[in-house]
Amino acid sequence: MATKKATQRAGKPATHVPEDAREPIPRGRMVDMAYEWIEEAIVTLRLAPGSTLSELQLSEMTGFGRTPIREAVQRLAREHLIVVLPQRGLLIPPMDVAKQLRLLETRREVERLIARSAAKKATAEQREHFTRLARAFKSSARSGKDVEFVRADREFNELCLVAARNEFAEGAMRLLHGLARRFWYYHYKEAADLPTMARLHAEVAEAIAAGEVKRAGEALDALLDNIEAFTRATVLGERA
Repeated sequence: MATKKATQRAGKPATHVPEDAREPIPRGRMVDMAYEWIEEAIVTLRLAPGSTLSELQLSEMTGFGRTPIREAVQRLAREHLIVVLPQRGLLIPPMDVAKQLRLLETRREVERLIARSAAKKATAEQREHFTRLARAFKSSARSGKDVEFVRADREFNELCLVAARNEFAEGAMRLLHGLARRFWYYHYKEAADLPTMARLHAEVAEAIAAGEVKRAGEALDALLDNIEAFTRATVLGERA
């Protein structure tokens, strides 16, 4: 059985585990950790768009066995972050501009619903978590640490989905988040966008933490306005 020690072979993964931890990891958590490591590697371009590799290579990179790797790959394939090529391995899909623009069309309505629902339904513990994430976003805005921002963004997205308590909206958004993060990471340096993006995320998190439904929806719209302008500037050349 894989242990937590094994997950350190490829460097610090998305979910860090202390070096001295050696107790067995539950199977479901092992799959989650494998998914988080690979998803972050794709989003932050350590696994480059257009590259190919195998499950065995991913197993060697992460230290996880083939079974959790296979289940993580299946999940990533559903999210369009990996393409499984029968008998040929795994493809990290190239950037697809048309897909990104369609993603934005879908994302606005669904994510506004999620933000407003999270502001209305979040528990006290979840609201505290949103407050901590707002601080993390502001920290990444000051530091300019892009991977720190990407990790906070993934944690924020997951918390929104849980707090909103709408399984249908959750299913739709899970297909969009990873692609959106990867696209942003690929292009953000062209627009020096990290401080603004982090600040706008912090504003959504603060509105949800405060239970302000209307402000959460407005802050989400401001965030997505920025993302749309960013997309057009970097992809379509529509610079001011």
